[in-house]
Amino acid sequence: MSTEDFNYDLPEELIAQTPLQNRSASKLLVMNRENGELEHKQFTDIVDYFHPGDVLVLNNTKVIPARLIGEKEETKATIELLLLNEKQGDCWECLSRPFKRLHVGTQISFGNGLLKAKVIEKKEEGMVIVQFFYNGIFLEILDQLGEMPLPPYIHAKLEDKNRYQTVYAKVLGSAAAPTAGLHFTDELLRKIKEKGVIVTSVTLHVGLGTFRPVEVQDVTKHEMHSEFYQISDETANILNLAKQEGRFIIAVGTTSTRVLETVIHKYGVFKPCEGNTNIFIYPGFEFQAIDSLITNFHLPKSTLVMLVSAFSNRQYILNAYHEAILKKYRFFSFGDAMFLRKEKEKI
Repeated sequence: MSTEDFNYDLPEELIAQTPLQNRSASKLLVMNRENGELEHKQFTDIVDYFHPGDVLVLNNTKVIPARLIGEKEETKATIELLLLNEKQGDCWECLSRPFKRLHVGTQISFGNGLLKAKVIEKKEEGMVIVQFFYNGIFLEILDQLGEMPLPPYIHAKLEDKNRYQTVYAKVLGSAAAPTAGLHFTDELLRKIKEKGVIVTSVTLHVGLGTFRPVEVQDVTKHEMHSEFYQISDETANILNLAKQEGRFIIAVGTTSTRVLETVIHKYGVFKPCEGNTNIFIYPGFEFQAIDSLITNFHLPKSTLVMLVSAFSNRQYILNAYHEAILKKYRFFSFGDAMFLRKEKEKI
């Protein structure tokens, strides 16, 4: 299975640079995951596809302003860190740039010394472990000095930081937003609940694992970085009961999907737990947790295109993307949405 099998041509002007003024005003491409049939809708129409008793699973992670720009104390050279995984003792695993300027012992200053960092381990592919030094509360200092870590294909300035958060963001720790959830408003979630849909959440702190490019030709040789996840006792109970009763589980985003599939493949049921997952989902993967998936349009040759192809069919997905391009859908993080749905069986 070649990485090139998941490639497609996207006109650059279709890469959404800013969020829509109204979160739920985006387009929605609805695809029957079993036969590839397409419908063009608005995102608010998604309520029509839900049934009483369905379970909608959100990822409640909250993005931290994880991009820090500082300078080496000895040379004043500019250094950029992207905080990915929190370790013990004020230590973080970070993506660094320029990597070659950093060595074990290098000290970096941010905000005229308000925050300092020391490199304690240098890894591969731009990754370093740093220890931070500061007075006060780390997250408050980070909120003051850090920037929202927007993807590199977004060049426009984000005027409102909250637009790169879901309305239900709760648990701090992500280096990127779970973007499928950006389409939901409080009002839309209220309508969904009024229809009898059970809304629950899991946590996956989005890090490098989701967005790291696939640089090997053979898909099966790609290795995912691990990301922290958590599922509560309440959510596990809701999901297990839904499975037992044959009700649909609908994941909002590939991140929620990865949590649910990680847990059910590990334990055979949904279980309250937390840990790190490096699950890599590509065609041939057997889904056991979810029935339908709400997602965005993803980068060519990315692990996310591979995941949605596994959930449906690679050719169906590529055909849907081609149709979306013809219809001028907006792509990637601030773009439009796609609903890969399972048809409800007739009784």
